Amino acid sequence: MADLSIENAGLLVLDKAAGVTSHDMVSTTRKAFGTRRVGHAGTLDPMATGVLVLGVERATKLLGLLSLTTKSYAATIRLGASTDTDDAEGETIETVDASEVTDEQIAAGIADLTGDISQLPARISAIKVDGKRAHALARAGEDFELKARPVTVSRFDVVDTRRTAGFVDLDVEVDCSSGTYIRSLARDLGSALGVGGHLTALRRTAVGPFTLEHARTVDEVVAEPGLSMGIDDAAKLCFPLREISDDEAESISQGRWLETVGRKGIYTVVDPSGQAIALVQEKGRRASSVMVVRPANLR
Repeated sequence: MADLSIENAGLLVLDKAAGVTSHDMVSTTRKAFGTRRVGHAGTLDPMATGVLVLGVERATKLLGLLSLTTKSYAATIRLGASTDTDDAEGETIETVDASEVTDEQIAAGIADLTGDISQLPARISAIKVDGKRAHALARAGEDFELKARPVTVSRFDVVDTRRTAGFVDLDVEVDCSSGTYIRSLARDLGSALGVGGHLTALRRTAVGPFTLEHARTVDEVVAEPGLSMGIDDAAKLCFPLREISDDEAESISQGRWLETVGRKGIYTVVDPSGQAIALVQEKGRRASSVMVVRPANLR
């Protein structure tokens, strides 16, 4: 477990269990750590398991700056049935015998859903429509429309195929951009094949640089509260690094700015001892702090 010396601030990577919400995980972690300052980066549906990144104490601010733009999943898609939620938690709205669908047809359908695609999110997604979550509107029976969005599916591989009772179950692995809905891939694959489809299992295996290898179960956290990594290590793992002098570190830790070096995006500045001092972004002639990782009173 990580060193808790900097205000117990850092990231906790959970392996979320099925049947609980992401907010449930936040609530349990707050009790375990004895603090209200816990937040999560990206939600997981109750039926989904796997990597959920939480920020504790000052690291909650870090969550909004993390470049968690890539995600990986292991999932099971059932061809031959459509549901009103595009997953197994919904009501079945149509069943079509999928036994005649060939492996070649499945491969062609998956190829069409790989790469840069336009995807219509599921109606029970967390996307906001006029200030309200789509899933809340859907469950209230309200009529609304969602717009298709560009997403990138960089890998969509079938690792196992099972055929039984008119259904085809596909175990798949997917690497994709943030904002991609795996249940929408299941729906769209089934639709393209003319038999319908929905998601029956979903496990997130990675979010950005965080994988299941970093993850702890909530039972482990309750039994022994501790971070996966401190805020210092998280800042160095998640952003490019720039080495600075002790004088520069003192300056930026007190809210002043540094000279620019021509870098784009947010990066972490580290002092000669290797400690992360701040997250910095260059604008004009100044490299200004967007978050001080190690304030002057903690150096």
